This record gives sequence, C-alpha cells and structure tokens, in this order.
Amino acid sequence: MKFTHLLTLLFLAIPPAAIAQEPGGGGGPAVNRSVFATDAIIGVTAVTRVFGRSQNVTAAIVEFAAPLAAATLSPDSFAVDDRRILSARVAATPDLDAPAADGRFVILTLDPADEASVVFAPGMDEAPQLIVHLAAPLALAGGGVLAATETGVINTRVTNLIVEDFRQLRFADPETGLLLDYNLYVPAGADAGQDYPLVMFLHDAGVTGSNPRRTLQQGLGAVSFASPNDQARHPSFVLAPQFPVPLANDASQTSVYVEMLPRLIEQLATEHAIDRARIYTTGQSGGCMSSIALNVAHPDLFAGTLCVAGQWEPSVTAPLAGANFWAVVSEDDSKAFPGMTAIMEVLEANDARITRGSLDARATPEAQAEAVAAIRAEGAESNVFFTTFTPGSVLSGDGSNAGGAGHVNTWIYAYDIPAIRDWLFEQHR
Repeated sequence: MKFTHLLTLLFLAIPPAAIAQEPGGGGGPAVNRSVFATDAIIGVTAVTRVFGRSQNVTAAIVEFAAPLAAATLSPDSFAVDDRRILSARVAATPDLDAPAADGRFVILTLDPADEASVVFAPGMDEAPQLIVHLAAPLALAGGGVLAATETGVINTRVTNLIVEDFRQLRFADPETGLLLDYNLYVPAGADAGQDYPLVMFLHDAGVTGSNPRRTLQQGLGAVSFASPNDQARHPSFVLAPQFPVPLANDASQTSVYVEMLPRLIEQLATEHAIDRARIYTTGQSGGCMSSIALNVAHPDLFAGTLCVAGQWEPSVTAPLAGANFWAVVSEDDSKAFPGMTAIMEVLEANDARITRGSLDARATPEAQAEAVAAIRAEGAESNVFFTTFTPGSVLSGDGSNAGGAGHVNTWIYAYDIPAIRDWLFEQHR
C-alpha cells in the first residue's frame, strides 16, 4: 500500500494517539523554551507534505557544525517534542532522499499520523514547528564524540514539498478590473520549444480566502498533478487559482470570478508553451460545479474534465454530452450522488457514450488501479465515465457521516488515484 493512501486511512480512521511529552515539552511558547542553534546543531528545517485533506510535518533536517559518522546513528539518538521518530540517518546533503553517508546532516523521518504533525486542516492553521533534542552522544566522522544535550533546538526553516514548486502570481482581469491570485506550476524544460498541457484545479468553498497557498495546502487536487511521479509521466502546467469568494452555489449560479478563468487561461497560453488542444479542468465540490458551468458556457475550451463531489442543474448540461468527462462522487453524498446521476441521464438522452462503475475508496492502490482499468476497458468507446465510491467507504472510521464526510472525504480518495489522472492526460480536443 502506498504511503499517501496509508496515511489517509490513518488520518480518517484512527483517533489521534496519546503521544508522550518529550524532553523540553513544558508550557509556554515553544520559542521561549528552546534555542535556534547550539554549538553542535546549526539549525533545524521542518519539512511538510500535503495529504488528502491536510498538510503535515513529516520530517526534520538537522544540520550539525561538524560531520557525523553515519554508522553509529539510531532514532534513539534524538527526541522531537510530541513526535515519533520513524527513522534517522546521517547524510552528506540536506536532501530527504540522500543516502546514508558521513556528513553534517541528519534526516529524521517523523510519523505523519502523530496528532502534532498536522499544521493545516479543516479548523486548523498552525506554523510548522519542531523542537529537536540530541538525546545521546554521536560519533564524529573525524573522531571524537558529540555530547548529548537537553537543550531543544527549534526549526528556523520550513520546506513545503511540492507547494513551493508553484509560483504565486496575480491576474488583472481586463473586463471586470478584478484581481485574482493564482498558483502556477511550470514544468521543467518548458522553454525547450515543446508545448505542454495545462491542468486547472478549482478548490471548494472550504478554503475560500486571500491566502494564495491555501488551495495547494488543503489536499491533493493541485499538488498531485505537480508531484514528481505525475510530472515524470505527464509533464504539464498546473494552474490553481485562489478565490476570494465562493465560486458556485446550489442554485447553480457562479460568481464573476468563474467567467474570468477563460481569460486567465488565454493569457497563460499566450505567455507560456501551453498546448491549447490539451487544456483540462478539475475541481472538487464548488470547483466541480464551476468546471461544469465552464464546460456549458465554453464547450470548446477543455479537452477533458475531472469532476469530484459536485452537481449542477441537469437541464442545462446537454453540452457535456460530447465532452470527455469523468465524474467521481460518493454514494454517501446526499447532493452530489443524486445530482450527478441526474446529469448522466441528461447526457445519455443526448447520445453521450457513458460507462458507469464503482470503486472502494479504501481498497489498496493496486486494487483501485485494477478497478479503474476494468472500467476503462468496458468503456473503450465511451467519452463519459461516472464512478461512485461504494457506501461507507469514504466515511470516517466509525461509519459516521457527521460533518458531511460523505461529501468532503470524497476528494481525499479521488485525487489519490493515479489511473484517473492518467485518463485526463490522454484526452485531446
């Protein structure tokens, strides 16, 4: 089972564990019970990673003043306040993937299921913070020993994996005069004379606001497409606007910012090496609804659409009948499931070639890949796919639908299925 999928299950199904307070974990602001550096430790970097519905601190990179001997290190050599250390190794470079070797850096892998690991999630917004203690003597590479110390060193740097690969920019709409902040991932080699597809991700109402990074930190909707694995298979631009107001409502109305998006895309296609025949849209909840509205209003704009946990007024959706369209909803979603089902009936009446299927959200990645492959094989001639997560599979560990779990948990799983993202990149206009 892949790591992101495993963490999702832990995050949803297991109550936060009671984690013992490590040395230095007393009261008061952490910065006042720690130091920025010691004679031995020059600094600490906290590393965050985005998961299905949260951003977590998953590692610490500890820099030492002198090279350490790699062979003698164990996780017990360190303690991190309120965190479990899964592994520790000495490295020559401050790289999470650096092999074990004598060097000045120690890579601490931390348990992402720790309660204290979450820094951004629904109802939570915290600064990434770690306090690292040297709990046992360490052997120096050149001989000698570095003594343990009870003084905790707080991180003075933060690395946000994938999130920091996006540029934060602002679009001035020539028609409305409104400003729209957006995030743009530019693929490596984009200036080499080749055109690349563009994926636009539209967030839901939960992160509406003025912080342009919120749409990246909330979940996998944008960052999955910009991940190293996806970029290796499908180099692409990834556009993630940050909206200051909700995009859509249940009356099937959109805000003025939705109609600005085609003009933003046109500007980007003029400025960058973007393949106009491979522009895609995807979104969750209100972002899904906005993607549908854009397809209805601009039927020739998108080569493919991936909609997650949304619905729209069925009577206006006939233009989608000829689109390359994949919808994912949960059968526990009291609005999106019947709403998208009604849309499928309209599309079918307008000669869309539709393939339906179901997925177990908690199945292993291998099982999900096989299920998606079977759905695609059945619908080899289809342009529309409608997949539902089976009852209970997106709900919390106790089976409760409290807090709209049947709706909001849908995108935790939907954007963690590479085979569906692969389908999107196969579409051309």
